[in-house]
Amino acid sequence: MEIKRGKKKLTREEKKARKAYRKANNIPSIWDYMKGYKMYIFGYIIITLLTIVLNVFTTILFAEGIADITEAVAGQSELFQSAMIKFIIVAIILILCRICYALQSIIYHKFSTKVVSKMNNDLAYQAFKFSASTYANNSTGTFAQRIVNDPNRLVGKLVTAVDYISNITYFLVIGIYIFVLNWIIGLILTAGMIISFIIERIRLRIRKKNVKISNKKFDKINSLTTEIIKSERDIKSLGLEEKLKVTTEKYYDEYNNFSCKHNIQQVLYAQTRNIVNAIFAMTALFVGIILLERSLLVFSSFMIIYSNRNSFNNLIFELSQILDIKNDIEIFGNRIFELFDNKVFPVERFGNKELKNVQGKIEFKDVSYGYIDKLRSKDDLNREDEESETVKGENVVENLSFVIKPHTTVAFVGKSGSGKSTILSLMSKMYEVDSGEITIDDENINDLTKDSLRANISLVNQFPYIFDMSIRENLLMAKADASEEEIENAIEKSYLKEFISTLPKGLDTVVGESGIKLSGGQRQRLAIARAFLRKTPIIIFDESTSSLDNFAQEHVKESIDSLKGASTIVIVAHRLSTIKNVDKIFFLDDGKIVDEGTFDDLFKNNEKFHNMFLAENI
Repeated sequence: MEIKRGKKKLTREEKKARKAYRKANNIPSIWDYMKGYKMYIFGYIIITLLTIVLNVFTTILFAEGIADITEAVAGQSELFQSAMIKFIIVAIILILCRICYALQSIIYHKFSTKVVSKMNNDLAYQAFKFSASTYANNSTGTFAQRIVNDPNRLVGKLVTAVDYISNITYFLVIGIYIFVLNWIIGLILTAGMIISFIIERIRLRIRKKNVKISNKKFDKINSLTTEIIKSERDIKSLGLEEKLKVTTEKYYDEYNNFSCKHNIQQVLYAQTRNIVNAIFAMTALFVGIILLERSLLVFSSFMIIYSNRNSFNNLIFELSQILDIKNDIEIFGNRIFELFDNKVFPVERFGNKELKNVQGKIEFKDVSYGYIDKLRSKDDLNREDEESETVKGENVVENLSFVIKPHTTVAFVGKSGSGKSTILSLMSKMYEVDSGEITIDDENINDLTKDSLRANISLVNQFPYIFDMSIRENLLMAKADASEEEIENAIEKSYLKEFISTLPKGLDTVVGESGIKLSGGQRQRLAIARAFLRKTPIIIFDESTSSLDNFAQEHVKESIDSLKGASTIVIVAHRLSTIKNVDKIFFLDDGKIVDEGTFDDLFKNNEKFHNMFLAENI
């Protein structure tokens, strides 16, 4: 059963089915994260209850002190001493309340830090599991906000809810106390409270709907901003500043205008509620004066009621805040834990078969694959529902079959869009085949464990990601226990040694986010060094030398050639001159292998390949 979303309220049976679905699919909830911190929660609740009792006692004692002063002014001087004692007790209780507030704050920070940290880590790890199609069909902002900000907001809202519940309890007790003093005024204030509550329910229903839309708009802004920051060089080089300025303004205007409209709407409802409360409070005041005049209410009771007349208004305010928070908790919780729902955000699937002593034989058997086309996006900001429909586009590769023998070096060539990179992604299981089978050492890769597959394949693509760490740390990401000798060997083979020697901090130079301090060629060489360091049985190079100059490319080519016989090497290269020495070339056209052989065979017998090479060397 899929989790239902939308306006319709879930029935009891649907809630049970939803709970069963979450349990069956290992989708956690906020309560799963809080179970391990019961002592923190228990301590926070106990202190909160103590604070409620102290506050109620303080209010009543203070009110009685005022009553004593009032009576004393009227001629009963012995009540002055009683009033002073009560005020001293109030002062002591207020100090105790402050101590309780400090303890609450300490418990909250310790508890929230642990829970949020655990959620952040689990969500970040979950992001590693998402399939390529999940990333292709969702914006960066969809994940960033949910992983980084929403857990903190969710836990903060839960703790705030406890505080509001304590406030509600306090104002409820005070309201009952007012009823005890005079039921007529109590009924008037209650009537105002009921009308205010109805207004609040309408406001909250509108707010819940608008917050969902606002979050989607903000995710879109966040994604665009991230893309702009990461691609600033391309933006400047292509002169896209003005065009992106228009796009950015459009997104921000949509978000800000919507937020403005929503906020004004909320203010109007809130002020309508306040006006209603003011009208009923003034009515209660006039009724109180009439009751005083007719001796149906003593002056001290009138003063107590008057000084606490806002308790009913505050009760509604706190109730509305609780409902606000309930909506926020539901929204944030759905946004966060939806990431664990495989139906919404599909994850990669692996088998349980271990593959040892990998030789590197790769075979495609009638493999077909087509990219997903989105019909309706989750980020469609004009829709309230979060569903999306997808459909497969035309096949990029169709009924593709070939064998790569172990410890050989092969290359895939063909015009742009012929399916070269897709084949490499399928080979490393970045994409899953729609039909057919891919095997490594005659084992279907879908049956292999994640470690068996990924630990035996190194993939170096055209635009490798370099982490915001030092060069050494980036290399150690590939092999944590690499020796200095292994690191030196890897940087020498990738033709990085000369460049690193010019850096003041050498290997300990931090390269910036996405390796921004490095050139495109230097980033590629660093990625190639990581592959050399891993020494996996299968190494895939996807146009990984495209940013290198001819001199550097020749050195890297020699290093790759030195791996021949030790690993199965698969290459996609846009420069045909770099694959002259491979054992076999597969020539692709429209997702099909139309020819194969050595470089000399294809150059001699395949006109298209021949012309491609000549065009490259003109």
